[in-house]
Amino acid sequence: MSKQFTMASFKSLPIEQFLTNLAAKQPTPGGGAAAAIGASIGSAAASMAAAYTQRKVDIESGAANKATSLIAALDVTPLLKAADDDASAYADLQRTWKEGDTMPPEEKAAIEARALQIPISLLESCHAQILHIHEFLPFCNKNITSDAKVGMHQLAGAARAAYQTVLVNSPPEDEKKRLQQLLKEIRDMEDSILS
Repeated sequence: MSKQFTMASFKSLPIEQFLTNLAAKQPTPGGGAAAAIGASIGSAAASMAAAYTQRKVDIESGAANKATSLIAALDVTPLLKAADDDASAYADLQRTWKEGDTMPPEEKAAIEARALQIPISLLESCHAQILHIHEFLPFCNKNITSDAKVGMHQLAGAARAAYQTVLVNSPPEDEKKRLQQLLKEIRDMEDSILS
């Protein structure tokens, strides 16, 4: 029987233990979980920048309202859940390899579709969060803008990492092209904050 991961399994691990597990010769956590944890770190860094954009001057200018909206958009819970979902999906995928011909084709197809959808959703979430952060930057407390940008870069790396997990799950060509366009948009936003 495959080990099933609960929603709290990775998010409750100390970071050192997660890294030890990631470095070990074991199937999970793997690249998909690493991407999700990386995304959650980026989201948290940008949330901090928004939390610091709550000064009196920010309230008066309306920046505090934009910061509050950004914090609401940067929920790390689904990103952390994606780490566990990825591990669970991989365990199910391994089961399709072991059970081979005895598994009903519909069940195998559903497992494969889920293994593909998890990194796709993660990439889409990273893109959406980066867009929110990028739009917020002009309003961000200037003393902490670098943390919002760190969040963008961390999320961008996570999006690219998620794309690698997408590729290993054999996406249709049109889906690859759609995701590549999202990555291009992410790269453009990153480039705009590097210059």
